[in-house]
Amino acid sequence: MAKEGFDKEIQFLRMLVLTSGAFNRQQFAERLGISVHTFDKTQRRLKEILNGVYQHLPEEQRKQLSDAIQFSYYESSDPILLFLFRAKSVKETESERISLLLDAMDGQVLTAKELLEICSASLPSYLPMPDEKTIRADLKYLEEVGVIKKEHTARPFRYRLQNDLAAGLSDEELVELFDFVDIMANTQVPSVQGYLLRDSLKKQLLRRQSGSAAAEPFLYKYHYNSRILDEAHLFTLISAIEQRCKVSFLYFSPKSEKSYSSKNTNPLFEREHAGQHVTTLPLKVVYDHQYGRWYLLSNSKIGIRKYRLEGITQLEVEDAVGQLPFEQKSIELEQRMTNSWLIDTGRPVTVRARFFHPKGSGNNFIKERVLLQGQWGHIHSEGESSFIYEITVNGTTEIKPWLRSFGSSCEVLEPLFLRQELIAEWKEIASYYESVREDL
Repeated sequence: MAKEGFDKEIQFLRMLVLTSGAFNRQQFAERLGISVHTFDKTQRRLKEILNGVYQHLPEEQRKQLSDAIQFSYYESSDPILLFLFRAKSVKETESERISLLLDAMDGQVLTAKELLEICSASLPSYLPMPDEKTIRADLKYLEEVGVIKKEHTARPFRYRLQNDLAAGLSDEELVELFDFVDIMANTQVPSVQGYLLRDSLKKQLLRRQSGSAAAEPFLYKYHYNSRILDEAHLFTLISAIEQRCKVSFLYFSPKSEKSYSSKNTNPLFEREHAGQHVTTLPLKVVYDHQYGRWYLLSNSKIGIRKYRLEGITQLEVEDAVGQLPFEQKSIELEQRMTNSWLIDTGRPVTVRARFFHPKGSGNNFIKERVLLQGQWGHIHSEGESSFIYEITVNGTTEIKPWLRSFGSSCEVLEPLFLRQELIAEWKEIASYYESVREDL
């Protein structure tokens, strides 16, 4: 999806969203593991990207970086964090050249040499002139991502735009397709590819409707901005799993004081970093819808390991392993996760909880939610006021937040240690609401 990595910008945006400007420049740079100069340079670059995304708007309507990142319930129909993917899909020096290539192939079929002549004649003088090898590399990239296609199989190859889908649809069909992609991109995961398709369809609608705004009948409440950022590594990992390849990366634990470290090529400026160098065999990628997090489950020399995608930087694909050892590790993982609420591989424990029916409500939303979210657990001993829910899971760490989210409508019966943990937590919460003065 992208020709170069953008770990630094991802972590920059993640921190900006989470801290809402609570850090100054020095604190921000220290947390990222970069210099203040690099921090300022990255911020300028993101502002340039933002201006490019909103360049069709009048000056007074264009967004500042802080305004664009600021949380809003209804920004998800065109999420601002997606502009990073658009801007970094190609290098800055390639953008004008590729734009010229695409414009030249709009409506005509051309060879690499003909495209080279067009680029050489049209590129600004301050940009380096490309050679035939560079043009062929650009064409190979555009063909891989599906933007162009070869019209003839015999040499010399001729290329044209791959826009048959949009061009072959009527205006009504294009609107219906846009609405479908809009719904799926905003409600399903992974979502970035859908947002990119949605963006292309929207531009096609705008061209057909002579600049009038495309109809956008839906608004979405989007909770997890980090989910889109973490998808930067998702497709690389899925591809590595399909090809049974190991991966290596620099990992920053969520508990680490730093979330990024620059990759210095000059040994004079090499510095210590808080990350952990990891080489591992990826087996599965899991999405936690409750917290909006992606997890990588893999196998290394010390067994099954779990990593949050938000802590992965400098991701590289390594050599492939044999089919037999890969299948053996995959079977071992599946066996260990048989009773996992999400990704826990601890010892199995049976959890029993009493859920109370809501009073004064015709709709038993408590039972409906348990049936919907309770996975392989089952309900038994149902009475007029409550029912008993039972499930066997690998440890209680992951199921505890779900049980706790029911509040007073849920009472854990077994195991005893989980019941005592929840009692202690509720007592601690209650203490926060005690009066500061006795006469209040």
